[in-house]
Amino acid sequence: MEIGTFEIVAKDPASEARLGRLHTRHGVVNTPAFMPVGSRGAVKTMSPAELEAEDVQMILCNAYHLMIRPGVDIVEQCGGLHRFAGWQRPILTDSGGYQVFSLADLRKVRDDGVEFRSHVDGKLLFLGPAEVMEVQRRLGSDIAMVLDECPPYPCEYDSACKAVERTIGWSTLCSRQARADGQLVFGIVQGGVYGDLRANCAKSLTALNFDGYAIGGLSVGEPEDAMLKCVRETAAVMPDAKPRYLMGVGIMRQIVEAVACGVDMFDCVVPTRLARNGMAFTRTGCYPVKAGEYKADVRAVEEGCDCYACRVFSRAYIRHLLNINEILGLRLLTIHNVHRYMEFMGEIRTALADRCFGDLRTKYAAAREVAQASKPAHQ
Repeated sequence: MEIGTFEIVAKDPASEARLGRLHTRHGVVNTPAFMPVGSRGAVKTMSPAELEAEDVQMILCNAYHLMIRPGVDIVEQCGGLHRFAGWQRPILTDSGGYQVFSLADLRKVRDDGVEFRSHVDGKLLFLGPAEVMEVQRRLGSDIAMVLDECPPYPCEYDSACKAVERTIGWSTLCSRQARADGQLVFGIVQGGVYGDLRANCAKSLTALNFDGYAIGGLSVGEPEDAMLKCVRETAAVMPDAKPRYLMGVGIMRQIVEAVACGVDMFDCVVPTRLARNGMAFTRTGCYPVKAGEYKADVRAVEEGCDCYACRVFSRAYIRHLLNINEILGLRLLTIHNVHRYMEFMGEIRTALADRCFGDLRTKYAAAREVAQASKPAHQ
C-alpha cells in the first residue's frame, strides 16, 4: 500500500467513530492510536524495546526541543531521528508551535514566524515555516506538523482570529517546503473555542491537501464540555478520507468521546507524567500508589494486568521505590501506565471491529459523569 494511504476499515453505525490503518514509511499505524510523548527523543524512563513490548505503534517527538539539544546537525550525523533514538517504528514530530503557547515569556510572535529565547541558554532563535519544515525534514520523521499559533484560554475573538490568519499563512508556506522521502505533513486547525473560526481554518487547510489534519489549541484550560464541543464541531468539517489527530488530549473518557466524533490519533503526557508523580491508571480508574494505605499491600498495581510491573512486583514495593526516589519505581509505574493505555486503545479498536463501540462509550460516559459530579462546586 502506498505511503500516506489512510484506509477506513470499519465505521460505527451510531457515531462518527472509525477503525483505520495509516501507512507510513516505518510501518502501518492501526487507528484509533495513542502516541506516548518523547519530546526530546525518548519516552521518559522507557527504552525502545520496552515500548515495542507494550505494542506502542508510534511516538511523538518535538522538533523545537531536538533543535535546541542535541541539535539537528548531531541527529543528522547519527543517521536521522529513528537511528539516533533506536526506534524503528513511526515517529510524529511536533513543529514547536506549542512552544509558542507554553514558552510565552521566551518568545515574540511575528507574522513571518516566531522569535525564541532558548529556554536552555537564552540564545536568540527564529522559527518560521521554512525553518520548521527544514528541521523536520532533516530529522526524518514519518509525520511532520506545520507551524501554527496556539492561542491561550481564555482568548478574545479578535486574538483567536489573528492566530487563525497566521496559522493559515504559515501552513500555506509549510505546504511548499521540501520534505524527507516518504514524509507526511499534517495541517493543524486552530480557532480557540470559536466554531466559525475553526470551520474557516479547516476549510482553508483542506484546500492545501495535507496528508492529515490535527485539531490543535485544546486542553489548554478550557472546560471539558467546551473542549468536546470544539472537537465535535471541528471533526465534522475536516476531510473524511484523511486521518484526524487531536493534539494533547489524553484522559481516557475524553479519548472515547473524541473517537466518537471521528478522531483517529492522540498524544498526551498524562500516562507517563502522572506515573512519575505516583499515579497508576487501571480499568476502574486511577489511584496514588504512594498513598500510605498501600505500604504493605502485596497486590499488583492492577490485579489481572499482565505487564511486567504487575507480574513481578507489589504495590508495597513500588510505593517504597517511589518514596525513596528510586528510579526503578518511576520506570515500573510508567511501564504499567503505558501498557494500560495501549490496552485501552486496543479495546477501542476491538469494539469498533466487533460493532459494539456504543457499549464502551456508555461505560466511559458514566465515568465522566462521576468525575464531573466529584468536582468542587467552584470548578
